Parts: sequence; C-alpha cells; structure tokens
Amino acid sequence: MQISPASNLITNLQRFGIRVADGMSGRNGGAGPAEGRAFILKNIPVNIPISAKFVSDSPYTLKKEGEKYILLEDDIEVSEISVVPEPHFYQLRTRDNIAYRKIALLHGKDCLATTVLQKCIFWRSDRQCGFCGTELSLKSGRTTAQKTPRQLAEVALAAKEKDHVSHVVLTSGTGNPPFSEIGHLAACAHAIKKASGLPIHAQFIPPKELSLMETLKAAGVDSVGIHVESFDWDLLTRIAPAKAAMGLKAYERAWQKAVRVFGSNQVSSFLIVGMGESAQSVVRGSEILADLGVYPLVVPLRPIPGSKMEACVPPSPETMERIYGAVANILKRKGLSSKASKAGCVRCGACSALHAYEKQPAKLTCHTARNAKEVAGALAIRHEVFVKEQRIFKTTDVDKHDPASIHLVAKIGDEVVGTVRVFAAEDNDNNHWIGSRLAVLKPFRTGRAGAYLVKEAMKRVKQRGGTFFTAHIQENNVSFFKRLGWEPIDSIQNYMNRPHQLMRADLDRVPDDL
Repeated sequence: MQISPASNLITNLQRFGIRVADGMSGRNGGAGPAEGRAFILKNIPVNIPISAKFVSDSPYTLKKEGEKYILLEDDIEVSEISVVPEPHFYQLRTRDNIAYRKIALLHGKDCLATTVLQKCIFWRSDRQCGFCGTELSLKSGRTTAQKTPRQLAEVALAAKEKDHVSHVVLTSGTGNPPFSEIGHLAACAHAIKKASGLPIHAQFIPPKELSLMETLKAAGVDSVGIHVESFDWDLLTRIAPAKAAMGLKAYERAWQKAVRVFGSNQVSSFLIVGMGESAQSVVRGSEILADLGVYPLVVPLRPIPGSKMEACVPPSPETMERIYGAVANILKRKGLSSKASKAGCVRCGACSALHAYEKQPAKLTCHTARNAKEVAGALAIRHEVFVKEQRIFKTTDVDKHDPASIHLVAKIGDEVVGTVRVFAAEDNDNNHWIGSRLAVLKPFRTGRAGAYLVKEAMKRVKQRGGTFFTAHIQENNVSFFKRLGWEPIDSIQNYMNRPHQLMRADLDRVPDDL
C-alpha cells in the first residue's frame, strides 16, 4: 500500500473525487460547496465529490473489505478510508410529520447543518451566484422552503443524543427584503440553544445594521461566517454580482464588527479557488482576513450539478497545495487555528484541506489591533515608553493621527508587548504613508517584536497601495531600520526635541507569501 501525506491525499481527492458504486449517495445541492459525501481519512473528516461530471475521470475508487473500505488509486491501494454512516436521526420525523433529513443534515462527522431559508431573492435573477445551488435541493423535494425554530430544536436535540453531533451550522438564502433572514437565523439559534445547548454557527451577508450581530450573539450564536468568496472584484462581479455590489468596504466593516462581537477566530469567510482568480489574490485576501482575526476558509471550487458552474472542474492539486501552504503560514503568523473555532465550517473542515496543512500558531504574533482591549494595550505601551521612560511627552502621546491610524500590535499569547501605527499622509492621496510610535516593552526588546512590527507596517502600507512610506527615526535606531530595508533621505534634524533621521522604506523588500 502506498503512503501519502494526509494533506496531499485530501487535496487530490477533492480535485478528482471518488468513483463509487451504485447505491452510495451524497449531498447534491444546497448552498456553498455542496456536492459530495463525507469520509474519514486518517482520522480527518473530508467531503469528497462523488457525482459531479468530472468524477467519471477520477483515478480513485473504493474496494470494500468486510466492514471497511480501501481507497484505490489506479487500482493500487493507498489508504484505508471510512464512509461516514447515515445518522440515526435521519429515520425520524417531526411532530408535523416531516422527515428530519429534510430539516437538517449531517456534515463531516459531527456537524449538523441546515439552510433555514432555502430561497434566495437573487436566485431567479441575473444576480444569482454561479457556484450556488441553494434552491436545487428545494426543487428536487429534498428539503423544505423554511425551517421553523421548533423543528430545528427538535432535530438538533435528537442529532445530539443519537449521533453525537457537537455543533450546528445555520445558513440562509438572502431574504425578501434582504437582511430579513437574520431575524429568522436568530430565532432558530435561540430555539436550538435552549433545547440542546450546542455551539452554533450562523452565515449571512454583511448587514446594513451591524447591530444585528449583537442580536445573533444574544440568541446563542457562537461564531459566524460572512463569505466574500473572492478578492478578485472583477471576477466576483461576473460570478456573484449581488455580493460584489455590496463592496469590499461593507465586508470589512462587517468582519471588524463581527470580530468585536464574537472574538478572533470565531469569524470566517469562504475563499473559493478555481473560478478564474489568481493564486496571489487568494493569498492576499487570506492575509487581509487573518490580520482582522477572520479565518480564511480556502476551499476548492465544487461544481454543483444543476448550478451555473456545473461544467467547471476544481483547481489542480498543485495549485491548492501552494495556496494551502501559504495560507497555513499566514494563520501561524496571525495566531489563528481551526482547532480554536467553536462551531461551523472551520471547525468541521470537511470541505477544505487547509486544516491538514495548519501549523501551531507562532509564539510571537503581529496583526492589526482587533478590539478595544488591544488598542488600549497599544496605547498603554506607548505611554510607558514615550511618556514615562523617554519623557518625550509630558502627559500623553495621543494625537490627531490616532483616530485614522492602523494600530499594529505584537503579542505573546494574549499579551500585547509592542505596537506601531501607520497612517496616510494628509496631502498625498494615500500613496504616501507615515509610520510612528514604534514601542516595545523593555522585557521584550531583545526578541523579534520590534523587527516584526516594522515588517508588518511595511506590508500593511503596500497592501493599501502605498508607494512612499516614511518615518522619523531616533538617531540610535537608524542602523536597526537600515537592516530592515530603510534608507535615510535627509540629514539628522531635531524632531520632538530629539535628534531624528527621516527614513524611507524599500517596499520592494516586502515578501510575497507565495
């Protein structure tokens, strides 16, 4: 039997699928990456295509030996593999005589998932998402148009007791009017939580009223998904025009609010690979998300039979391996992990191989301040260094630039140990950015925190389209900045009553994550 790393094998299987015997069925509709069947491969749950058109050319098949299966590649045994059995709760019916499986389905090995509103206002319009099949399962009679809170509470309790389901995913089509679905998500979450106590994940488009997220939190939702799908906006305009029309700023505001409400690592966004985007756009988008505390759930395109993109094929394993590796490094640097997710697609992981590529989060992490606590930590360090220690300021170093600044923090575990800020110059159309207030607590100055903060500041400016990044550097720190790719652009002058050197960053030295 050949031995393949689990990460590579999962990546290959999600590209080619498995040719299965007649009689084995799987999910074949719904929202998001839907088509496939759940398997367990080397103790990892994975959803693998079994009925999409491209699967007919797959080199992978199954051989049954007693009660177990062997995965074959070109008739050569490569691994044992388990088929997740049909759950016991599928045999039951609700009090109003509807089959439980029409109300909710088992995803992965222990995730209960449902689309609470199986209709979408954009479905029969030119704004329909090309990758989605949310109304296909409704048309085929496999589900109901709207699940009630009572039905979901009943099914969730049974799934927990009979099949050891450990968390719940609630999705929804866009309501009529848009955002009305969020109230229904909240009502369903409240009923499920009251009946079962299970952790709950909810997915929705960026709401105009951001306070709706607080409503979801109060209803018992533990984590959320706000899915942009792609950072290639031209592509998104063609594939998912309703999403693109909301604009990136709306998504950014929603992600930031969600992180403040639900916490870092409890917010996620799907990024679909294989729709025509560049690998660089996926990795850059993952960096933006992870920096905010949003988990970038990278998934290969899963063409759903009957959807607008049913004739497409998933991206190559080589493409996915490169992207997975790069995004895994980003997660490590930003302190995110699928294991920390309380509920949802990130915790389940079956539609992506990213969790198999993940590494332990780094001891020292650096990112944009994600909440009021981290901003306060940054300001406290600045006060300690610039007011108490260096006495450059008498009472406070806070100034007019702080409200518009991007505040970066370096952290060891949950402790903020350093900070720096960057902001756009007032007179240069955002191409000129300024860095200042680099400060690290004394016990951590012999480590990498200072250099990490400077490098992250350079990256952030480049991400924002900056081409000219300057800072006034105290004279004793000039050699440190030179090592990091900065060069003097003027003579040493008195600045803030101290000798400073005006320096410029070489933004070409910012590394590409790919």
